[in-house]
Amino acid sequence: MNAPGTRPTRWLVTAPPTLFLLVFFLLPALIVVLASLRQPGEFGGLAPLTGLADLGAEAYRFLLDDIVYAEIFARSFVVAGLTTLICIVLAYPLAWLIARSPQKRRDLLVLLVILPFASNFLVRIYAWIMLLGPANLLYTPAAVIVGMVYVHLPFMILPLYTNLEKHDPALLEAAQDLGASAWTRFWRVTFPLSLPGIFSGSALVFIPVLGMFAVPELLGGTGDILIGNLIKEQFLDNRDWPLGSALSILLTVLVLLLAGITAWAARRGLHGTEAVS
Repeated sequence: MNAPGTRPTRWLVTAPPTLFLLVFFLLPALIVVLASLRQPGEFGGLAPLTGLADLGAEAYRFLLDDIVYAEIFARSFVVAGLTTLICIVLAYPLAWLIARSPQKRRDLLVLLVILPFASNFLVRIYAWIMLLGPANLLYTPAAVIVGMVYVHLPFMILPLYTNLEKHDPALLEAAQDLGASAWTRFWRVTFPLSLPGIFSGSALVFIPVLGMFAVPELLGGTGDILIGNLIKEQFLDNRDWPLGSALSILLTVLVLLLAGITAWAARRGLHGTEAVS
């Protein structure tokens, strides 16, 4: 039974973030859904809404009937998946090194990881334009991947570091006493325990890459357009707001489905690890 005064206190704590989410997340999402069902205006934007008869799913039918949009979605998911995989490979040893360093050195290494955020995003991307130009990699798919990895690598390092520093060294010592090699200790002890950090970092990298448009626009060529670029073009260049809204809704639904599948797989993987241990 709740103590007297607990319920008002709970409401005072939970009401502000709940109201924030309703106003700045749910309400804009509903506006985008409504915009995706409306007709484009004669000079761009949205046509005046006179009644429910003006609502329809023409934008969604147009997207589903054109294979080009499916190819752009597929290309975006491939780029996001490849970026996430490269970030895991690069971030894991660095996060492990930081987690095993002395405390005073560890703080300095974490500072170096987040130091790029102190400079402007566009300045860092233009620096890559100058670096990739002499190597003849500019305006290629490789340049897009390099830029994506550079921008999102810290978002993979920090969750992995947070996870790895909490590991109990006694577990590795026990495995060593039982005759496990260094490789076996990593795969049977360290890696399974670090899966929550990998899943968290993957979400922080994969989802933003899907919506990123600045990096492909500045480093990629005309054939490297991703879903983020397409949405931006519909709103700012073509001024076809219903089509841009429909693209945004489809991307959100696909991301939520993928996040749900990943969360389900993560729970099964963690339960399997606990059963083996």
